[in-house]
Amino acid sequence: MSTMNTVGRPTTPNAVDHDYKHPTLTGGRGLLQDEHLIFESDGWGKTGVDLPEPKGDAADLGDLVRRDPIGLPGLSEPEAMRHYVRLSQKNHAIDLAIYPLGSCTMKHNPRLNEKMARLPGFSDIHPLQPQSTVQGALELMDSLAHWLKTLTGMPAVALSPKAGAHGELCGLMAIRAAHRAAGHGLRSDKPRNKVLVPTSAHGTNPATAAFVGYQVVEIAQTDDGRVDIRDLEAKLGDDVAAIMVTNPNTCGLFERDILEISRLTHEAGAYFYCDGANFNAIVGRVRPGDLGVDAMHINLHKTFSTPHGGG
Repeated sequence: MSTMNTVGRPTTPNAVDHDYKHPTLTGGRGLLQDEHLIFESDGWGKTGVDLPEPKGDAADLGDLVRRDPIGLPGLSEPEAMRHYVRLSQKNHAIDLAIYPLGSCTMKHNPRLNEKMARLPGFSDIHPLQPQSTVQGALELMDSLAHWLKTLTGMPAVALSPKAGAHGELCGLMAIRAAHRAAGHGLRSDKPRNKVLVPTSAHGTNPATAAFVGYQVVEIAQTDDGRVDIRDLEAKLGDDVAAIMVTNPNTCGLFERDILEISRLTHEAGAYFYCDGANFNAIVGRVRPGDLGVDAMHINLHKTFSTPHGGG
């Protein structure tokens, strides 16, 4: 026996009549607005802000007086606010669906991280403050550097890079500087101008190497998705500056021959760069420095917050 009140509008799913006489403009999809570009709005005949007339002789401005239309639509403050709020509602969010492997681009920072970053002692710091006034922040940075060196087995760490690709750039520039100091710069008589990048490496690796000025040479992968050692040996030479390996690689696989990759690379006089995008998979279990890695970057938003991929 049903106790639902059926007086008035039908409430059972099968009894609801969807043949509305007056359908809504969006067909019931209230939040799925068809938002036009701000330049496609109808605000060209108005201005959203009333500015006072300039005082004095406008000729005092000389060549700074505008003679042509500014070319911007006129929007009121509520119209501008609603436009950007509606655009923000189109963003993919972690509370709307899972995050696939491309979570690098769609970083999820836990709420705790956001709260810590907004503490007055951090958010109110000015870059040019005297060091004596930011000793707490410097102590925190020093502690973080200590633990990063402990976890990676590296002798030093730079906290200045702001992203994974930025960290790659820092590492490749350090390798380039080391080769230049040894007389093998890109413009020397015997340049080391090639960087080897396996097909299973992180996608930013070849872009970073090319940006620094290196020629990118692709290393094949085996049928099971790992670095092809024979192809690596064939392409190593005195013109190779470095190899960039992601471990675990983008296929999610550990490179079983990582020590052999390191040995071959160093015998050829090249450096071993490790992409740390997936460092969270091995952190606390093995130190990249013990594997022969010369330089690497660490994505702390993954390793210490949200593991890469998997939602």
